[in-house]
Amino acid sequence: MTLPPPRQLATRMGRSLSFSSLGFGAAPLGNMHRVLDEAEAQATVRAAWASGLRFFDTAPLYGHGLSEQRIGEALRGENRDSYLLSTKIGRLLAPGAPGEEDSGIFVRTTHNRIVYDYSYDGVMRSHEASLRRLGLGRVDILLVHDIDAVTHGSVERSEAHIRALVDGGGWRALDELRRAGAISAVGAGLNEWQLSERLLGLLDPDVFLLAGRYTLLEQTALDSFLPACSARGVGVIIGGPFNSGVLATGPISGAMYNYAPAPPWVIEKAAALQAACSRHGVTLAQAALQFPLGCPSVVSIIPGGQTASEVERNVATLGQPVPAALWSELKAEGLLRADAPVPTETAPC
Repeated sequence: MTLPPPRQLATRMGRSLSFSSLGFGAAPLGNMHRVLDEAEAQATVRAAWASGLRFFDTAPLYGHGLSEQRIGEALRGENRDSYLLSTKIGRLLAPGAPGEEDSGIFVRTTHNRIVYDYSYDGVMRSHEASLRRLGLGRVDILLVHDIDAVTHGSVERSEAHIRALVDGGGWRALDELRRAGAISAVGAGLNEWQLSERLLGLLDPDVFLLAGRYTLLEQTALDSFLPACSARGVGVIIGGPFNSGVLATGPISGAMYNYAPAPPWVIEKAAALQAACSRHGVTLAQAALQFPLGCPSVVSIIPGGQTASEVERNVATLGQPVPAALWSELKAEGLLRADAPVPTETAPC
């Protein structure tokens, strides 16, 4: 199955990065929800590589370093210039058993606890530690991770971390690494487009990873954030195109939305979307994967995958055509914003 062509991003330093339109989100390799053995984890990454995926995203959070270790092991023998790799800063891993609040959706993690640090020193230490866990000479993209109030428990704590990033040297560290060529691009990976837009106004990022906030279910990022990225030439990676489950499974019993049971409004809208897709011979998952690629600012989508079969299914799903008539019907029924660019159009966003 052939993927859509790679997408290019020109960075602030004049570097050109080539993203596979479908990337690999490596959070599942951190034992997300269930334990993977090493053979299964390696097989999953090898399936992604064999399918043509050449953008891989990981983070210290995912399994408390386990995802980085597994990605590095899988990619170590490949030509380093043939793929892009991103990881994140903001969480340092310190020795000691993680607390339950540290582990979240990750089970049987490494024996490291999380220490939040968005300062100059924290960024530099995080970058060095990630390189050690990966066992690779470089990462291409460093993203500020989860600096929002939901993650940190309050607006006050979030603001303190934002000050450490902006005024305490965190962003200066990222910019120094970018200017020195140690990394090619910098940005932020968040679950909120509003905070992403705020950081876009404060800083000079190359790319954002926006998770779960630009999908068939939600397009409010079109209000201002995506147009602002387009105007600034900033790329956007879309994570969570299935909203953590419901847009892949459909509105079944136990369907998940943003890592929790889907609320009634999500089930109702997913059912309406699925019905429209069925009328055009398309699955809900097909439409969900293809929709974000209609936005020219989007450089890749990363749905993740915990098994080789899940990765291969994502590739096959993205490779199936979606008729233009489906997008038209979704807009006519109010299931998709009228101004949402779709893969058959070239409207800016």
